[in-house]
Amino acid sequence: MQRRVVITGLGPVTPIGTGKTTFWKLLTEGKSGIGKITSFDSDGYNSRIAGEIKDFDPVDYLDAKEVRRMDRFCQLALAATELALEDADLKITDSIANEIGVIVGSGIGGLKTLEEQHKILLQKGPKKISPFLVPMMIPDIAAGNISIAFGAKGPNFCTVTACASATHAIGEAFEAVKRGSADICITGGTEAPVTPLGVAGFCAARALSTRNNEPTRASRPFDAKRDGFVIAEGAGIIILETLENAINRGAHIYAEVVGYGATGDAYHITAPAPGGEGAARTMQKAIDESGLDYEQVDYINAHGTSTLYNDEFETLAIKNVFGKHAYNLVVSSTKSMTGHALGAAGGIEMIVCALSVEKNIIPPTINYEYPDPKCDLNYAPNQAIKKTVLVAMSNSLGFGGHNASIIIKAVT
Repeated sequence: MQRRVVITGLGPVTPIGTGKTTFWKLLTEGKSGIGKITSFDSDGYNSRIAGEIKDFDPVDYLDAKEVRRMDRFCQLALAATELALEDADLKITDSIANEIGVIVGSGIGGLKTLEEQHKILLQKGPKKISPFLVPMMIPDIAAGNISIAFGAKGPNFCTVTACASATHAIGEAFEAVKRGSADICITGGTEAPVTPLGVAGFCAARALSTRNNEPTRASRPFDAKRDGFVIAEGAGIIILETLENAINRGAHIYAEVVGYGATGDAYHITAPAPGGEGAARTMQKAIDESGLDYEQVDYINAHGTSTLYNDEFETLAIKNVFGKHAYNLVVSSTKSMTGHALGAAGGIEMIVCALSVEKNIIPPTINYEYPDPKCDLNYAPNQAIKKTVLVAMSNSLGFGGHNASIIIKAVT
């Protein structure tokens, strides 16, 4: 018999706030976390804006020695994990350590470390390279360091599927807990791509918004005048555990995970499949596993990147899957406020879904000013919507044609 899996802890570290209380307040108020890049000199870049985290000091969560030996993406992950465990009121002891997994995604990993060490190689030679280069850079090190820091000895690995990394991580964690490979799982995603090379790479791909003079208005999913996504950093970690375990320890339960879908486009390295065919199949798979009817889905947190093809094709995919009900449910893209945190996006957005189910509030898609006739659903334009949310879905779509969807519902 497969076990029921619930969400009991939330740990957001984002450009609009750290910790669920601040994050949720500013999110539902429609506040943007986008601004001019401050972490490096972006003069000469086509895009000079990003979602940078403003209230984060790693020494609040790690000692100074640990900070020096971790890339920023890993620091964010450790902080988000501490917040999630605290929110779940979960202490990892020797008696339960073997049954606690860590599955955390990252699309890029330690890019800042790689850039810095490459400069040292060119300027000073190979003997000056840090012995910590490799363990600071590799994407799986966030999951590894979480395990080490908190003593979790269950299944431990990293999913690397570009912008779908965190959603795949959560989906695989859901499956692991459901089948009994772990009783509890620390899962989600982390990313710190706002670096000279990271931004330059996406500029070269012409993927980023160049609305540099209006940073807070630059990320505008589903709007007719959208011109690209806004790169961001962040981490979103959640705690999954069996329903039985959560009840036995008196944990607060946000929602139950009931469906997970994963598909591949087999089409193009960066562009989505025409008509959102792959996205439609992953949503369908999640619905099929959940056992729910289409009409029961109240809210979709869309991938919604603010790029031309993603928003158009994701909208079409939703309509193809949900039919007439697509016009009854609410879709929103919180990337309009957080920016796009790549491999961390799905973790942050699963936190949004969990809080939407708990609070019965759907955060808005801000900067929705000019309707696009090809994007004609209810995107919660510019203001949060108070609505009973019994079932929510989160979508993530990544370069390489990686698609993932997760469905959660209120526990009854």
